[in-house]
Amino acid sequence: QVQLIESGGGSVHSGDSLRLSCALSGRSASDFAMAWFRQAPRNQREREFVAAVGWSGSATDYSDSVRGRFTASKDNANNILYLQMNNLKPEDTAVYYCAAGDKYGDVSSLYDHWGRGTQVTVSS
Repeated sequence: QVQLIESGGGSVHSGDSLRLSCALSGRSASDFAMAWFRQAPRNQREREFVAAVGWSGSATDYSDSVRGRFTASKDNANNILYLQMNNLKPEDTAVYYCAAGDKYGDVSSLYDHWGRGTQVTVSS
């Protein structure tokens, strides 16, 4: 059974940095494309795409809102997905979710496995 557990969230100020981690168990991370999504308090209807990383970790994709500030990476040897978040803004406040699946892209329905999320709060 595949499990994803996020960690690294917290409360920070504008301009600060955080690094999120997502530990995968039950399968190898190299079996999956993986992604980060987030759900903000103002948008409870859907999860917003943040970043995706391909099977080997070489392919990455980002939403326009985070490109240049966030970096996603994948450690297949240790089955961990990371999200380095720099220059955080209040609008980045959300619950961040890790996802894994057999397809790569920016749509949440592509991913079959999800973590429970970690809260990131950015104050001005």
